[in-house]
Formats: sequence, C-alpha cells, structure tokens
Amino acid sequence: MSVDFRSASLTHLAYNDEFVARHIGPNAQQTAAMLETLGVSSVKELIDKTVPDNIRLKGELNLGTAVSEANALAQLKAIASKNKVFKSYIGMGYHDTLVPLVVLRNVLENPGWYTAYTPYQPEIAQGRLEALLNYQQMIIDLTGMEMANASVLDEGTAAAEAMAMCKRQNKKSKSDVFFVDADTHPQTIAVVKTRAEHFGFEIHVAAVDEVANGDYFGALLQYPGSTGVVRDLTSLIEAAHKNNALVTVATDPMALLLLKSPGAMGADVVVGTSQRFGVPMGFGGPHAGFFAFRDAYKRSAPGRIIGVSIDARGKQALRMAMQTREQHIRREKANSNICTSQVLLAVMSVFYAIYHGPDGLKRIANRIHRLTSIAATALQQKGFVLASNNFFDTITVNVGGKQNEINQAAHAAELNVRLVGSDSIGISFNETTSLQDIANLLAAFGIVDAELESIDDILSVTNKAIPAELLRTDAVLTHPVFNSFHSETEMLRYLKRLESKDIALNNAMIPLGSCTMKLNATAEMIPVTWPEFGKLHPFAPIDQAQGYSELFEELQEMLKACTGYDAISLQPNAGSQGEYAGLVAIKKYFESKGEQRDICLIPSSAHGTNPASAQMVSYKVVVVACDNNGNVDLNDLAQKIETYGEQIACIMCTYPSTHGVFEEGITQLCDMVHAVGAQVYIDGANMNALVGVAAPGKFGGDVSHLNLHKTFCIPHGGGGPGMGPIGVGKHLAPFLAGHNVQSVPGTDPANGTISAAPWGSASILPISWMYIKMMGAVGMRQATEYAMLNANYVAKKLEDAYPILYKGTNGFVAHECLLDLRPLKEASGISEEDIAKRLMDFGFHAPTMSFPVAGTLMIEPTESESKVELDKFIEAMQIIRKEIAQVIAGEISADASALHNAPHTQDDILEENWTRAYSRETASRPAAWLKNHKVWPSVNRIDNVYGDRNLVCSCPSIENYID
Repeated sequence: MSVDFRSASLTHLAYNDEFVARHIGPNAQQTAAMLETLGVSSVKELIDKTVPDNIRLKGELNLGTAVSEANALAQLKAIASKNKVFKSYIGMGYHDTLVPLVVLRNVLENPGWYTAYTPYQPEIAQGRLEALLNYQQMIIDLTGMEMANASVLDEGTAAAEAMAMCKRQNKKSKSDVFFVDADTHPQTIAVVKTRAEHFGFEIHVAAVDEVANGDYFGALLQYPGSTGVVRDLTSLIEAAHKNNALVTVATDPMALLLLKSPGAMGADVVVGTSQRFGVPMGFGGPHAGFFAFRDAYKRSAPGRIIGVSIDARGKQALRMAMQTREQHIRREKANSNICTSQVLLAVMSVFYAIYHGPDGLKRIANRIHRLTSIAATALQQKGFVLASNNFFDTITVNVGGKQNEINQAAHAAELNVRLVGSDSIGISFNETTSLQDIANLLAAFGIVDAELESIDDILSVTNKAIPAELLRTDAVLTHPVFNSFHSETEMLRYLKRLESKDIALNNAMIPLGSCTMKLNATAEMIPVTWPEFGKLHPFAPIDQAQGYSELFEELQEMLKACTGYDAISLQPNAGSQGEYAGLVAIKKYFESKGEQRDICLIPSSAHGTNPASAQMVSYKVVVVACDNNGNVDLNDLAQKIETYGEQIACIMCTYPSTHGVFEEGITQLCDMVHAVGAQVYIDGANMNALVGVAAPGKFGGDVSHLNLHKTFCIPHGGGGPGMGPIGVGKHLAPFLAGHNVQSVPGTDPANGTISAAPWGSASILPISWMYIKMMGAVGMRQATEYAMLNANYVAKKLEDAYPILYKGTNGFVAHECLLDLRPLKEASGISEEDIAKRLMDFGFHAPTMSFPVAGTLMIEPTESESKVELDKFIEAMQIIRKEIAQVIAGEISADASALHNAPHTQDDILEENWTRAYSRETASRPAAWLKNHKVWPSVNRIDNVYGDRNLVCSCPSIENYID
C-alpha cells in the first residue's frame, strides 16, 4: 500500500499553534466560565464592548502563521549561524569573558532570577537586594569611592548621567562647558555629546592635559585610556578642582584590581561597565553600567541605591533607598529618567567576583596584563612602536602604512583588531586569551616564533608596564561575602539561598498594573546563551554579523506590523531611554523645519518617566487634567492648546490610559494636537492591550516606545534587562538615532547616539523574535484579547469587595484595573500597604501600589495566567476584604490585625508565646492551598524611615547576616 504524502491531509497532526495554547493561560472551559461571569457570549463581544470601534484594526497582523517551538528554534539557529564568531581584540570597553558555569546555569538560565520583578516589595526580594548590595560593595571597593548605585544601563549612559550630576552638584562654576578626554571610548563621547546638546551644554574634547587649563563645570577622563595608556590622574584632577570643575573618571573594573583607584586620585564620580566580569558581549548588551560617587552627592545620584534597614523585629533587612520611584514623585524635577537598573547583569558580575574572590580576580588581571606585556615586547623587538609603554590590557601599535595589510591578515585568521587613526592598530586582551592566540596575532603583524630574538625572554616578561606609583596597594573585596564561596558547592548553595528569598514568576502570578509580568517562555530564552549571539563584539565588522542583521530586519518588520509605524529603532536599552530617543527625534524634526517648539503636554495620569524624559530634552512640561472618568480632559487640552499653540512640540499620553481604560476620545486628542503642528507621543507601556486589536501608528501616534520586557516577553530580570525600541511615522524616520562607531542602516549619526551599542541590548532581541514567531498573527491578537479577558474577570469578581475606580463606557476595563481602597482605608485604618504586605502571606506579589492614584492597587494579570491562578488571587483578596470587615466591625483593631502585622515570617510562627489576636494558622496559612506549598517572606515589614535616616549602602559585617 502506498501513501501520497503530497496530497494527504495532516490537519490532525498540526502542532504549530501549540505554543499559543501554552502561552495563553485559560483553556477553552476556563474561557467559557469567565465569559459567563462577564455576561458576554464570546471574547469577540468583550473586545467589541471594550475597544473603541474607530481605532480597531481590520484583518490580521502581517505576521504569518504560528511556528512551533522546535521550528522557530531551528529557523533562528540558521540565522545565528550566519554570524562569524572571530576572536575579538577590539576592546573599547567590551571584552570576551568566561561566564562561570554555575552562574550561567543557576542565574542567567534560571527563571527564579530572570522572571523576578523590580524589588519595590522588598520583603519578598531580599535575595536580589542582597546580591545588589554586594554589587554596590564591589564597585565601591574597586573604584575607591564612598557610594555606588545598583547599576545603570551602560557605560555611555553612566558617563552622561555623571555629566548631568556634576552640573547639578557644582555650585561654584557658572560654566556650561564639559571637558571630555580625547582618549575616551568614542561611543561614550557620542552618548555624552547627545545628552549635552539637549541640556544646552558645550562639549570640549581635547588631550587630557588640557583639563587643567579651561573653565569647565565638569570633566570626563578615561583610565586606562581607550587606546590603552595608563597615567596618574591625580595632578590633573587637583588642577581641575582648583578651577572649580568636578571630575568623572571612566574606568575598567578588571584594571582596578592592579591599578591605583580613581577615588585615591581624587575623582568625584567613577563610571564604567562590569561586562567583563562574567557577562557575554552579546553584540552590545545587556550589560550593567556602574556609577560610583562621593557620599555628599547621594541625594542627587541617578538610578537606584540599595540600602540597609531593619524590619519590624529589628532584624537586618534591605530595600531600595531614596531613589525608589523618584520619577513618579519628582516628575519633571527628577534627577534623571533612569528608573531601572541592569539587575540580572549586575548580579551576574558580582557573582563572578564572589566566585573568584579577590585572589582569583587578581590572578586573572595579572595574567591578562602579562599576556599584554608579552605581545608588546614581541612587537617592540620587531621594530613596532607603541603609543605608550604604560598599559594594562590594551596596546596601540603604530604600523605606518601597513594598517590595512595587517587588518586583512587578522581577518583572514579570524581575528578582529581595532583600527586607530590611519596608521595604528589597537589590541585589547582578555581572560580568554592564550599564548597561542598571541602567536596568531603576531603572525598577522608578520612575526613568527623563529624570528623572535629571544622567546624565553619574552615569556618571562613581568608586569613592568604599570608604573610603581600606579600599582594598587590597598586591599579590595575584603568583605567575607567575597571570600567564602569559591567551591562550586558553596557557590551553588549561596545562589539557591538568595533565590529562595524572592518571589518570581516561577512561584506565582505577579499581578502588577502597568508592568505586564507575562510568561518568559523557555524556548524564547534558550537562544540568549548561544555563542553565535553572545560572543560577538558590538564593533566587529558588520559582515561578521549577518545573522544579527537579518534578526534586526525581521524583528523591525514584526514590530512595524504590531504598531502600525513606518520605522523602528532598536537602539534604546530601556523604556525610559526609548522615551528620550523619541523626544530627541521629535526635537530634531522640528529643528529641521526651523521651528522652536519647547512645550510638552503631559496628562496628570502619565508615567513619571514621561515628564522626567521631557526635561532631559529641555522641554517645559505643561500638565493636562483628567476628568472624573480618568480620561484626558479634552476641554482642558483645548485650553492648553489655545494658550500655547505652536509652542507645543508634543503630547505624551499612555494608551490605553494608565487608569486602565480605552479612552474614546483618543483620535480627537490626536487631531487636536496635530492641528497645531505638534506630535503625538503614545507611551507604549500598555501595548499588551493593543497588539492585533489597534495600532498607535494607525490611530494618530507619531512615535511610541515599546517595552520589549513587557509586551514582547523579554523578562524583567529583577529590574533589568529591558529594551525600549521606538516606532515612528515616516516623517520622523530620518531623525532616528545613529551611531558613530558602527553604522546603523538608514540612520544619520548627526541625529545623536542614545546608547553605547548601536542596537542596544542586541543579545536579548532573539527573545522577542521567538515570541512573535511562535505566536503568529492570530496568536498575537489572542494574547491581547486574553489579557483583557483576564483583567475583566478579576475586576468583575472583586468589584463587590473593592470598588473599581475607572471603567469604560460599557463597564469594562482594558488589560488592568484600579481597585479604589480609599473608602475602606477611611473606614478601617487599613492602608493599601497593609493589603500589599498581607498578600505576601498568600505567596503573591502585590499589585502596583498607589499609582497612578494614591490609595489604589492596580492589577494586571496578563494573558499568561490561568483561571486557576486568577481564582487563587481573587480568593486571597476576598479573604483580605473579610479581615478588613472585621476591623470595621470592631472585632479587632487595625493595629492588632493580621493585615497590619503582615507579612508573617517563620520567626513569627515559631514564637514560643503566641500572644496575637489571631491564630498562627491565620497568620501563615490564610488560604487552604497554602497547606500544599508556602513561600515564606524572609523578613518582616521593613522600616523605610529608619533606613533613610541611617543610610548604609554597603555590605554590613558578616555578623549581621549570621544574627
């Protein structure tokens, strides 16, 4: 019997859409039950009654059909194979590294670390917070500074933030000129120049000695220099200080194991990247930029700082200090718009340091330096001249007219070197370099072993390239945490101990409004650690990155289909950076037309990063009111437009609104703003309620940033990594950011540079590519529909217990809902914080608290949660409501209630004398399902006031951990 496979129907064997069913939580039966609860007959009817008809997309997205996990991985592997992984000696702040396998498997590839949220609820984030405190201690030690934050987006961003902080802190200088050492990494110079342009600062790039002569408010010096030179900066910093300039030093953490610290030389701020501490290059990111500074500047520092406090039992506890959500508090007066850290990458780098310990790190640094010295000696013996005889890991070699010849020979041997000027070549060594690698490099210069005068002499070279006065003499990383976990067994257990103190998506739903904590599928995460993506230097010749080029092009087309925009920039590293990039494009657009517009309209409900981003491009923020239904007040908008007219550059609004509703006046809003020639910036934070249903580029948006770590499944990583690409209309496409080192197709470097790497955090873009590919057009739309189904189900089930603050015309919410707790708080004295902490006793992370309205909880369940998980959360909230009712009825006081004393730890339950007004069972297992599994908060409620009054942002002594 024969079978005609060409004509046989294989419908019953189809599996391409299985991933969609795995990504979307509710099955068919659960969906039917939820629809019945909502009183609608279908998901389509729910969407029809929720999303305004005038913005609805007709037809499916241009994304094709869903692809199975196996096929998507195979397709991506074929793309990745087009990348050529050469040995890169380009340097410029990026180096190949060996990720400790215990860290690779148990952190980078572990959902317990990569699916966690920002530690705004510190009682269930003590593991991440301890790791970040360790990171701060590492940076403090290496830089010789008094304080450090918990990382920023990259080295370029860190340098730009340092410039801004120097201007804020420097009260003595009236200058608007910032000095930049000409031997600074060129990508850093580009980012700093862009930031300065929009702040109205002048940048003076010159040889480092000139810093002593001019009138500057601040200066940026690179140490070691980008070309490798090592010099003592002490006298230059002293001279700059005498001229009332503050000095930032950009440095390399590996070099600082051997070199005198910038702090010891008098630096005011120290920045850099910790990438080479066990984080792959990944064609540019994600990496953790570091930012260290004087204690006197702590109130002005950007980003997050982890601080030590105590809990309700007096036990040491950690939490974010001072900077916590400062954009939402200070808004246009914020120090910066950076509202994230690169948490996952920061903790990887500090785990690298902990695993190796100070002695191991010094061995690595000394080996790198010795190999550099061997290569330098060999080159000098053959008549080549070095730009400097003082170096750590980088040498710049004058090769005369042989630059192109040597570069071609290197490429033929699959080696990348740096071209410096027209007659020099730079070489940077790293921990993966071997003697054979050096032999291969020397061969590209025309040197072979037989021609060397004395191979024995070369191999016996010692570290003579660092002047004695620049050798580090003080001890670093002396805290016990860096000296205790050097065996894999010890390290494995330490990582697990920290992980177990946190709630991540592998524990339970994280129902945060405005943050979209959806599934980060394993198939999406697997390509992140492929060497074809991870081992590429961001400035490797683009013909070696054809796989990445194909990935970028395909992802840009996917995102254009999802948003309705005409062009996509993948450069911004985070949503906040995307906002900045979008506003820069708008500003450049108006400059090209000769229009001087400087007003940014922002609704009162907007994310705090919106006004913070506006001030970074020197726009004046004018707030537009919201009406009683939570919508932008179009009458107030009309008045603002009448008042400011053609001074208005743009409006920044979030859609659906931060209040969790689809505003029916959005197209009218866009028309009103466009009528005066202004632009509409639609914040993409809530794209999870739009993809496949409506597109901002189609209903009036000119530019949007996309949080790929929200809607498009890149994980939050405990507060980073993120990606914030922007989509723009055709008229804004010519003004997208470019790059001065690696050309980005279709862009002009004159538009400025937003991130240190041309495609931002390139190595995590495969996650979004995989997600969209496996979902297909229908799946992407269904994800949006189910996000709204789940949110409306939660809202409906809770509305009798907690008023829903805002609803649409037909009584439905978008993909999130606001519970109004203010009446209950007034009646009972129980606060939104009490409810948030009590949820920890149920094993849940709290919803977003008091944003965008004080006294509320904003819930977003995402499409990835099943009805079973939603019902658990609903039950927890209903039990909490009954506990509040007991307080209102006078059965128990607020202070004595389980709510006010939450969260409850094992220390509480093991108390010998239980004297509380409720049982141990009520405290620890308030719901039946907790008898099967319980996640225990490791500390009680944390005293934030104590922590801010007694600010400690470095590691306490080991006794504190033991006690």
